[in-house]
Amino acid sequence: MILIRAIIRPEKVGNVLSELLDAGFPAITKLDVYGRGKQRGVKVGEIVYDEIPKEMLLLVCDDIDKDDAVKVILEAARTGKEGNFGDGRIFISPVEAAWTISTGLAGL
Repeated sequence: MILIRAIIRPEKVGNVLSELLDAGFPAITKLDVYGRGKQRGVKVGEIVYDEIPKEMLLLVCDDIDKDDAVKVILEAARTGKEGNFGDGRIFISPVEAAWTISTGLAGL
């Protein structure tokens, strides 16, 4: 199993969630987050905004489904044909184990 963490623009969340559901990934956790990327924020005049609002989506899936989930997120979260700064980032980590609390069963 793997954990996919996608940090994306807030206005893209609805589109990404819809596309993930259509692709067979219904179980997702969404968090409001703030931060900045390599560009160190956004400068408007003399003001620097370095705490930019984003959304983080958390998705656990089988290893075999990883590439499909990442492809859906990449396509649905990208702004414009070639993308723009601030579109986000995807991180992938291994998940050692998972249990459903209500049933006590291991796995997804």
